[in-house]
Amino acid sequence: MTINEYQKLAMTTLNPALSEKEVLLNGVMGLCGESGEAIDLVKKWMMQGHELDKAHLAKELGDVAWYLAETATAIGYDLETILQANIDKLKARYPEGFDACRSMHRKNGDE
Repeated sequence: MTINEYQKLAMTTLNPALSEKEVLLNGVMGLCGESGEAIDLVKKWMMQGHELDKAHLAKELGDVAWYLAETATAIGYDLETILQANIDKLKARYPEGFDACRSMHRKNGDE
Protein backbone atom coordinates (compact mmCIF):
# COMPACT_ATOMS: atom_id res chain seq x y z
CA MET A 1 0.00 0.00 0.00
CA THR A 2 1.27 3.48 -0.81
CA ILE A 3 0.93 6.39 1.58
CA ASN A 4 -1.73 7.98 -0.63
CA GLU A 5 -3.65 4.70 -0.74
CA TYR A 6 -3.50 4.68 3.06
CA GLN A 7 -4.86 8.23 3.16
CA LYS A 8 -7.73 7.34 0.84
CA LEU A 9 -8.61 4.20 2.82
CA ALA A 10 -8.28 5.92 6.18
CA MET A 11 -10.55 8.73 5.09
CA THR A 12 -13.37 6.25 4.42
CA THR A 13 -13.75 6.33 8.22
CA LEU A 14 -13.86 10.13 8.44
CA ASN A 15 -17.00 11.44 10.14
CA PRO A 16 -19.13 12.75 7.26
CA ALA A 17 -21.08 15.03 9.60
CA LEU A 18 -18.04 17.27 10.15
CA SER A 19 -17.67 20.56 8.30
CA GLU A 20 -14.37 21.36 6.55
CA LYS A 21 -13.34 23.49 9.52
CA GLU A 22 -14.25 20.72 11.96
CA VAL A 23 -12.22 18.17 9.97
CA LEU A 24 -9.16 20.39 10.30
CA LEU A 25 -9.75 20.99 14.01
CA ASN A 26 -10.40 17.30 14.67
CA GLY A 27 -7.22 16.42 12.77
CA VAL A 28 -4.84 18.73 14.62
CA MET A 29 -6.44 18.02 17.99
CA GLY A 30 -6.24 14.29 17.28
CA LEU A 31 -2.55 14.61 16.39
CA CYS A 32 -1.89 16.23 19.75
CA GLY A 33 -3.94 13.68 21.66
CA GLU A 34 -2.46 10.60 20.04
CA SER A 35 1.08 11.99 20.27
CA GLY A 36 0.42 12.51 23.97
CA GLU A 37 -0.64 8.88 24.32
CA ALA A 38 2.58 7.79 22.61
CA ILE A 39 4.80 9.89 24.87
CA ASP A 40 2.90 8.65 27.93
CA LEU A 41 3.92 5.08 27.08
CA VAL A 42 7.55 6.15 26.74
CA LYS A 43 7.34 8.18 29.98
CA LYS A 44 6.06 5.16 31.87
CA TRP A 45 8.92 3.10 30.45
CA MET A 46 11.63 5.68 31.18
CA MET A 47 10.41 7.16 34.45
CA GLN A 48 8.20 4.56 36.13
CA GLY A 49 9.89 1.24 35.41
CA HIS A 50 7.24 -0.15 33.06
CA GLU A 51 8.18 -2.42 30.19
CA LEU A 52 8.06 -0.59 26.87
CA ASP A 53 4.87 -1.86 25.25
CA LYS A 54 5.99 -1.69 21.62
CA ALA A 55 2.76 -3.21 20.31
CA HIS A 56 0.70 -0.54 22.08
CA LEU A 57 3.09 2.18 20.90
CA ALA A 58 2.73 0.91 17.32
CA LYS A 59 -1.06 1.20 17.62
CA GLU A 60 -0.74 4.78 18.87
CA LEU A 61 1.55 5.58 15.92
CA GLY A 62 -1.16 4.22 13.65
CA ASP A 63 -3.61 6.63 15.27
CA VAL A 64 -1.13 9.47 14.70
CA ALA A 65 -0.99 8.44 11.02
CA TRP A 66 -4.78 8.54 10.77
CA TYR A 67 -4.97 12.06 12.17
CA LEU A 68 -2.09 13.14 9.94
CA ALA A 69 -4.07 11.86 6.95
CA GLU A 70 -7.18 13.69 8.17
CA THR A 71 -5.31 16.97 8.62
CA ALA A 72 -3.68 16.67 5.20
CA THR A 73 -7.07 15.96 3.64
CA ALA A 74 -8.54 18.97 5.41
CA ILE A 75 -6.02 21.30 3.75
CA GLY A 76 -6.24 19.63 0.36
CA TYR A 77 -2.87 17.84 0.37
CA ASP A 78 -1.99 14.22 -0.19
CA LEU A 79 0.45 12.59 2.18
CA GLU A 80 3.02 11.83 -0.51
CA THR A 81 3.33 15.55 -1.28
CA ILE A 82 3.71 16.41 2.40
CA LEU A 83 6.30 13.71 3.03
CA GLN A 84 8.29 14.57 -0.10
CA ALA A 85 8.34 18.26 0.87
CA ASN A 86 9.67 17.26 4.29
CA ILE A 87 12.46 15.16 2.75
CA ASP A 88 13.35 18.02 0.39
CA LYS A 89 13.56 20.41 3.36
CA LEU A 90 15.75 18.01 5.34
CA LYS A 91 18.08 17.39 2.38
CA ALA A 92 18.54 21.15 1.99
CA ARG A 93 19.15 21.58 5.72
CA TYR A 94 21.45 18.56 6.12
CA PRO A 95 22.94 17.75 2.69
CA GLU A 96 25.52 15.40 4.21
CA GLY A 97 23.23 13.99 6.91
CA PHE A 98 22.48 15.38 10.37
CA ASP A 99 24.94 17.99 11.59
CA ALA A 100 24.60 19.47 15.10
CA CYS A 101 26.17 22.77 14.01
CA ARG A 102 23.67 23.14 11.15
CA SER A 103 20.89 22.29 13.59
CA MET A 104 21.92 25.06 15.99
CA HIS A 105 22.60 27.66 13.29
CA ARG A 106 19.73 27.52 10.84
CA LYS A 107 19.16 30.08 8.14
CA ASN A 108 16.34 32.60 8.64
CA GLY A 109 13.04 31.12 7.53
CA ASP A 110 14.25 27.52 7.85
CA GLU A 111 11.38 25.92 9.73
